[in-house]
Amino acid sequence: MRQRKIQAERWKTMQIRTKSTLIAILLLWTATSLPGQDKPARSWNLPQGTAVKDIGPRTYRFVVDYNTANTKGEIVVRQRLTGEYTRGLPDGEAEWKNVTQSVATGTSAPFAAEQKRAFMEGFRYRNDLGSTMAPDFFKGFPPSAIMERNLVWDTGMIEMFGQNFFDHLKLNAPYQMASDQDVSMPGVGTFKNHSVVLKWIGHGQRNGRECALITYQAFFNPVNIATGGMTLIGRSDYWGEIWVSLETKQIEYGTLYESVVGEMKLPSQESWQVINIFRNGTLQPVDAQ
Repeated sequence: MRQRKIQAERWKTMQIRTKSTLIAILLLWTATSLPGQDKPARSWNLPQGTAVKDIGPRTYRFVVDYNTANTKGEIVVRQRLTGEYTRGLPDGEAEWKNVTQSVATGTSAPFAAEQKRAFMEGFRYRNDLGSTMAPDFFKGFPPSAIMERNLVWDTGMIEMFGQNFFDHLKLNAPYQMASDQDVSMPGVGTFKNHSVVLKWIGHGQRNGRECALITYQAFFNPVNIATGGMTLIGRSDYWGEIWVSLETKQIEYGTLYESVVGEMKLPSQESWQVINIFRNGTLQPVDAQ
């Protein structure tokens, strides 16, 4: 009797396990058979041989904060540059409007009223980063307008890094796009890109669009600035992230971080002083969701 009871319990356990397995199989089959469940596998290769698609003007807001500190890490002054950049204009041109600058002292003081940079209102040019390095490109800018020039160079750099290297980038593989590249900045000075490295690190959603997320970095870059009586000799480290639409190759979001450490001498000073300028910026469409 005892033996029969044990066998009956074993048989019951096997029936329960069999039913559980069948239920799991049915649930799995049902889930994979539901409408809309079939999704194409995500491609881990970037689109090749594609160009940027402009279907008309698109305006971006670019905000960059400059923080100037002393050797103790104490912030002396903060400056904020804000501007509206429009690309996709006829003949491949770009334009700047509503560029303002605001200043604050110390770490936490509020920014003063924005001051419009009138010389940049309606500043229009062919959207080509190389042409912005021409000696007379910024001929209407004051010699001291370094941060305003940077707005133009930074947007051109972010677009170039994000749009021009799809054919070279492999997932999570660093790509060196420049090495010991000398750059002459008209009216400002010189800069050497020691080593610029791009890396495609995956996909992300921005503004309702599927994007490639690309990082960039360049460290230990010598910089020499001499303009308006001010001289700065030092080093620049910069890096950031770029979200690029896989469909249009338009920039959907971009960040910029840069630290400049060096010795600076102002026109009114006899001696040099060590300074650290850290800046961070965000570039995004005004219609960002």
